[in-house]
Amino acid sequence: MRTLSQYVRRTPVLHASVDGRPLVFKLEHLQLTGSFKIRGAVNTLLSLNVPEDVAEVVTASGGNHGIAVAQAAQLLGAHATVFVPVTAPESKTSRIEALGAKLIRHGNTYAEASLAARDLGLPYIEAYNDPRVIEGQSTVTAEIVEDVPSVDTIAIAVGGGGLVAGAALASGGRHIIAVEPTHCCAMYNALAAGTPVNSEVNSIAADALGATRAGDLALEILQQHNVSSVLVSDVDILDARDRLWADFRLAVEPAGAAAFAAFLKGDVPGELPCIVLCGANSEWQPR
Repeated sequence: MRTLSQYVRRTPVLHASVDGRPLVFKLEHLQLTGSFKIRGAVNTLLSLNVPEDVAEVVTASGGNHGIAVAQAAQLLGAHATVFVPVTAPESKTSRIEALGAKLIRHGNTYAEASLAARDLGLPYIEAYNDPRVIEGQSTVTAEIVEDVPSVDTIAIAVGGGGLVAGAALASGGRHIIAVEPTHCCAMYNALAAGTPVNSEVNSIAADALGATRAGDLALEILQQHNVSSVLVSDVDILDARDRLWADFRLAVEPAGAAAFAAFLKGDVPGELPCIVLCGANSEWQPR
């Protein structure tokens, strides 16, 4: 029987101290495809019994999920079609095509690309609102808990909610901090409203965190667990990204630095917090 661990990396942790506080970085940006997304994509394709029962799949993505589905399909011997909004960065779309997937640009937002992808009539691979995806993403936190049991708080950047929902399920009751950009915060708005609502998507990290609506399944999980929701500005995110490079030579995309931005602001409590660096799929130079 094929298992997720055959296809994804067990990413390392880094113990560090920042501004006098100890913390642990989960280096998930070193994951195959450069983000955690490969975990949920592979787990979903395995559940579909690709390629024996399903030879072709479709998805929509702002970038990282599309790369992950393209890679998962390649690993498992299937073909993927990936819809992206026209705003998707070349650094991500070129990787989707390089992995053998068919790339289709459609619409200005992830939501518009997703609607078009679903019309294709192929099995659709959800980016976050699917129990198989959440199960796959939960392995990030399972590894943290196994490798550093003394971690008491885990901070995670949030888009649609798949990674943070998986964290809530696998954390063993540890405090989860859901971090979003100020103008790109579908989960924050959903938690406030008690239900997913349409939200603004306007952030330097929108290509990775730009969900118009939080996943209802992810929201339900967060409502049942020890999760706090905090916001950071784009300036906070870029400052955190640059500091990761300056202090640790860790190169991440803006979304990957969002959780660290919350730590630097003092919004991540705990004796030993873990900061998940979730992705590294953008081109940039330190300021």
